Amino acid sequence: MIFRQKIFILLSASSWLYCSILPGQPVAPEPVTPNASPEARALLHLLYSVSGHYTLTGQHNYPNIRDRNTRFAAGFIGKTPAVFSTDWGFARDGDTDSYLARPDIVKECIRQHHLGSIITICWHAVPPTADEPVTFRPKSSDRPDSLASIQGRLPDGQFRDVLTPGTSLYKRWCAQVDSIAKYLNKLQEARVPVLWRPYHEMNGDWFWWGGHTGEYSTTMLYRQLFLRFVNHHKLTNLIWVWSVDRPNKPEMQFSYFHPGNTYLDVLALDVYRNDFNQVYYDSLLALSTGKPLILAEVGNPPSLEILDSQPKWGLYVTWAGMVRNTLKKQYHVLVNDPRVLSLEDVVYRNIMIQYRASCGLPPIPEPVIMPVDFTGKWIFNEEKSMLDNFGASNLPFKIEIVQNENELAIKRTVILEYADDRTTEEKLTLDGKENRSAFMNFPRITTAQFNQSRDTLVIQSKVNVLWGDRQYEIFTEERWTLQEKNSILSIQQYSSSFWRKHNITMVFDRQ
Repeated sequence: MIFRQKIFILLSASSWLYCSILPGQPVAPEPVTPNASPEARALLHLLYSVSGHYTLTGQHNYPNIRDRNTRFAAGFIGKTPAVFSTDWGFARDGDTDSYLARPDIVKECIRQHHLGSIITICWHAVPPTADEPVTFRPKSSDRPDSLASIQGRLPDGQFRDVLTPGTSLYKRWCAQVDSIAKYLNKLQEARVPVLWRPYHEMNGDWFWWGGHTGEYSTTMLYRQLFLRFVNHHKLTNLIWVWSVDRPNKPEMQFSYFHPGNTYLDVLALDVYRNDFNQVYYDSLLALSTGKPLILAEVGNPPSLEILDSQPKWGLYVTWAGMVRNTLKKQYHVLVNDPRVLSLEDVVYRNIMIQYRASCGLPPIPEPVIMPVDFTGKWIFNEEKSMLDNFGASNLPFKIEIVQNENELAIKRTVILEYADDRTTEEKLTLDGKENRSAFMNFPRITTAQFNQSRDTLVIQSKVNVLWGDRQYEIFTEERWTLQEKNSILSIQQYSSSFWRKHNITMVFDRQ
């Protein structure tokens, strides 16, 4: 019975994606961008398909570190987030938010798209009163009329000028927006659709663009950006995400900042400190008129109990540096629930087939299990090792290892009681092919390859030794594993020769 239920879940996952093209089924609305690209239409269709059925996992990455946040999340959680989030940056060279990283951001987004991730991008936009780079928070020396930070508030007169064609601030705003359009266009040329989230948390007053109501409002700024991108730059690869924060003050009500359904494809909420208030969800759902809902930023992902009462969240994105806000055991429960999908999940790969075909990409390949990495300096621990009557004689007291994809470079240092320490070096390929070298001037053949689970490296070597007029074979097998959170290298060694047999375990501590 359980097996049949699992089969039903997998089949249902594939069928939900195609439900809109079956007779009598509703068709997902077109994007609000006129003449949207096939890739953008497919992405929006995908969001409608998962809505109410699945929640995709996601991770934000600071602009200047490529996918480091995603890789950390994958290692910590045990599964790779399905949504790759980043920002166009605003800060100086060398900062994690550097605006100079934009060419690399384009390359990384294309790479992540090909790997199978969904791409979402926000922009901590620079105020038109300053040029890049700027700081995140205002400096005490900043003049009120010369804001040079992402946070802070423009005086009403300046905000009006940003929205008034012909003014100097409007022209500067256009120039800054156009610089971003250039990079979004590069993604369009690469057939990468983007969940585009401009002026996020706009119902708050902490960013320069947020909290303005009345005749010259934040919603007018959002619409102005939409029209600039659509009419002037002809961008067709964007799915427009209207993004707000929790309305914990009366003046932050969602409806005060809603730009109108003709300007948005998706409604998004940012949630920190686990503040998944049901009222927020219900209010956003009422405004959505059936459009998809997502959690654009979270400090902690929603629990399964939250998803029970708020099932329409199509995805969540954990903000950079906040993965460990949630315990590993909590992630284990969350990401192994059939409703929550990560990059490695079969259901995720199935529902992505049609979307990727629309982008000119093949189905996501089967996940590759990455082998453990032995790179490091290791010092012999005699007390923890299990040795035989020969003790530590001829065993290395230090091993230095560099592991690169399919190659292992090993430098062993052995203590000699009668001379200087002896150092030997060898390079092995990790594909099971024969590596030829010498041992005491005799030919040696060595092979190295990982076991099926990729957590143990097996190294075997054979040496044919000429002793008098007879030839003997010396056979050695080593099984390398990492233990105690990769702080210990354990090497089980078995060797056989014409004069003795060895069966020991060497333990090395990471230096």
